[in-house]
Amino acid sequence: MPGTRTLDLDLLRCFVTIVETGSFTRAGDRLGRTQSTISLQVKRLEDMLGRAVFARTPRSLSLTGEGERLLGPARQLLRLNDAALAEMFEPDMIGRVRLGVPEDFATAHLPGVLATFAKAHPLVELEVTCDLTLNLLDKFHSGAFDLVLVKREPSAPLEGTRVWREPLVWVARDQMAVAGLATIPLVVSPQPCVYRKRAEDALDAMGRKWRVAYTSTSLAGSLSAVTAGLGITVLPREMVPAHLTAITDDADLPRLYDTEIALIEAAGLSDTAHRLAQHIHAALERGA
Repeated sequence: MPGTRTLDLDLLRCFVTIVETGSFTRAGDRLGRTQSTISLQVKRLEDMLGRAVFARTPRSLSLTGEGERLLGPARQLLRLNDAALAEMFEPDMIGRVRLGVPEDFATAHLPGVLATFAKAHPLVELEVTCDLTLNLLDKFHSGAFDLVLVKREPSAPLEGTRVWREPLVWVARDQMAVAGLATIPLVVSPQPCVYRKRAEDALDAMGRKWRVAYTSTSLAGSLSAVTAGLGITVLPREMVPAHLTAITDDADLPRLYDTEIALIEAAGLSDTAHRLAQHIHAALERGA
């Protein structure tokens, strides 16, 4: 390909959005374009490159090897473009953005992300609410939030786009917390909870007996119960406090598979809220 040829950023944005949303239809919804327009833009990109970036069947959509190689540079080019425009036009961005976040994720990962956005846009009012995923979804669908981050199973029907993947581990007071126990005591959040379901399903699949020893609606309450020795819990690996133990290799406990954090955007999002959504996507992608 001649060195003077220039990539079209609109086509790259379409390509990256398809990857993030998992389908042409959802990409069109996010970009405000029809599915046929999205398909045409992909064809234009593939014609420009002289190679396919997606492998498509009636039931699946995946990146080709060429598409995988393009994804990283495409995201970098879009970040540079968006950052340049922000420097020129967005310092005076104003408005209020209502964001719902799971408490544990907000505690571990979000403060720095939001602080960077607030510094760049000091006139924007951020209203952040922490709650259980079920409550966040209920409030979001009733119009209480512009954006919401929620926990979900990787295999769950897609609502929103994945921004973070979390390796999960068993967390206990010490390495011997469940040694010799016929029944595993669990410290969990109220149902429905992705971490709780992951723990119960994994133990059931292994044939291990378990019981709910302590239920808490807050991360602090769950950690206090584990610290007191009332049971074990499940947390993302990066969130295990220093005074507790992550049990990653114990024949008495099953392996835990990853879960996800997804970002869902309300319809008719303001420019300010959309800019925050872009910022969260980019910041968490760099940290993932």
